[in-house]
Amino acid sequence: MKIEQIYTGCLAQGAYYIESEGEVAIIDPLREVKGYIAKAEKNKAKIKYIFETHFHADFVSGHVTLSKETGAPIVYGPTANPSFDAIIAKEDQVFKLGKVTITALHTPGHTMESTTYLLKDENGKDHAIFSGDTLFLGDVGRPDLAQKAADMTMEDLAGLSFDSLRTKIMPLADDVTVYPGHGAGSACGKNMMKETVDTLGNQKQMNYALRADMTKAEFIKEVTDGLLPPPKYFPLNVKMNKEGYEDIDKVIEKGSKALSPDAFEAAANETEALVLDVRHQSEFIKGHIPRSIFIGLKGGFAPWVGALIADVKQPLLLVVDKGNEEEAITRLSRVGFDNTLGYLEGGFQAWEAAGKETDDLISISADEFKSRLEKENIPVFDVRKEGEFIAGHIENANFTPLDNLNEHLSEFPKNEPFYVHCAGGYRSVIAASILKSRGIHNLVDIAGGMGAIKKAGITISDFICPTTLKK
Repeated sequence: MKIEQIYTGCLAQGAYYIESEGEVAIIDPLREVKGYIAKAEKNKAKIKYIFETHFHADFVSGHVTLSKETGAPIVYGPTANPSFDAIIAKEDQVFKLGKVTITALHTPGHTMESTTYLLKDENGKDHAIFSGDTLFLGDVGRPDLAQKAADMTMEDLAGLSFDSLRTKIMPLADDVTVYPGHGAGSACGKNMMKETVDTLGNQKQMNYALRADMTKAEFIKEVTDGLLPPPKYFPLNVKMNKEGYEDIDKVIEKGSKALSPDAFEAAANETEALVLDVRHQSEFIKGHIPRSIFIGLKGGFAPWVGALIADVKQPLLLVVDKGNEEEAITRLSRVGFDNTLGYLEGGFQAWEAAGKETDDLISISADEFKSRLEKENIPVFDVRKEGEFIAGHIENANFTPLDNLNEHLSEFPKNEPFYVHCAGGYRSVIAASILKSRGIHNLVDIAGGMGAIKKAGITISDFICPTTLKK
C-alpha cells in the first residue's frame, strides 16, 4: 500500500494518491490532472476510483477531467447530486482497491454531502481517514459554505458536524492517521495547524472541536464564532465542481495567446478585460500599466484573485514574466478563472518600448516613514487581517483589510498623502493597485510592512491575543 499526500501551498490543499496491487484511488484532485496519470503510468498502475469528499468551494477539482481521461468513476458520498455521472455511495459502502478497502463515512456538517473516507489495510485494520473539510488539524470545516435548504441555518449545520465527528470519527482508534483536505492558510477553517498530517489521537488532545466533554451547544458556539465572510468566488467554484467545466488544456490554449502591446491595448479596450499584473511587487512598484491590478504569483495568488476579482467569468489579460505564462493561467483556472484572453508579449518592457503610458507606485522604507511620522501626523492604513491588526498595529492606524477594501474607499483621503502597509509588502501593493485603479493616487507604500516597521522602532500598540479578546 502506498499513500502520497500531494500538497499545494498556494491553496493550502491536500490531494491524495493511494495505490495497492496496481490499483489507484485519487482523492480530491487538483484541476490539472496529468501528474496523477503520469504517476500511475510510471508505477504501471491503473486509476480505479476518483473520490470527492464534497463539492469544494475554494478550488475547482480535477475530477471531471480525470474521469474523462482515465475512465475511472467519480465517487461522492450520500446526498450528493452532481450534474454528471457519478457513484453516489451509500453509508458504509466499501470500495476495494487492490488488497485494501476504502469505506464511505457520511459526515455532513461542512456541507450536506461531506464524506470521510476510511482506509483499511490488507488485514482489515483501520489505517487512515481522508477527512476533506470535515476535520482539519486543529479545526473543523466552517458550517456556513454549504448550498443548503432554505430552512437550515449555519447553527443547524454545525450541529450536524458535531454529530458526525462524535459518531463517525472520534470512535476510531487513536493510531488512525488523519489526512485533511486543507492546512493553515485556507479560508475553509479558522484555526488550522501548520502540519498537514497527524494521528487522530493527537487531534483528540489538540483540536478544540474534539474535546470529549464538549456539549453540542458549546461546539456550535465555538465553531460559528468569529467566522469571516466567505470569499465571493466560493459559490461559483461550487457550481463548477457540481456541474462540470471546460478541460484545462483548452483553457491554457486560449489564454496562452501572445499579444503585442498594440493588440494587448486593443483587447483591453474592446473586451473590458481586467489587466492583471502577476510579476513581483518590486517590479510593479517600479512601473506598470495604468489601472492594472497587481496580484503576484509569488504570494497567495489564487485565493487573492478569487477574493478580490470574485467573478470567475471576468475577462483577464496578463502581464507576466517570460516563462511564467502557463503557470499563471493554470493557477487562475484552479480557482475557476478560465477567461484569460492572452498575455503581453515581451512583458512590461515591451509596453515601455512601444511608448505606451505607464504608471508607478511611490514606496518608502520604514526608516523614512518613521522620520516622517516624527515630524507630522500621517494618515496610516493597515490592510492586514483583523487578527493581525488586533495583535499589534501602529498607533492611530486605520483598519482597512484587503479582503473587503472596496467597502472602505470613502475612508481614504482624497487630496493629502496617506500611507499603506501590510505584514511584509505583498498585500499593501495589491491594495495600492486597487486604490489607484479607482482613481486614488495620493498614496505611499511602506516597503517591508509590519516586519520592517517593527525593526525601525516605530511604536506599536500593546499585543492582545485575538483569541483571548473574543472570550
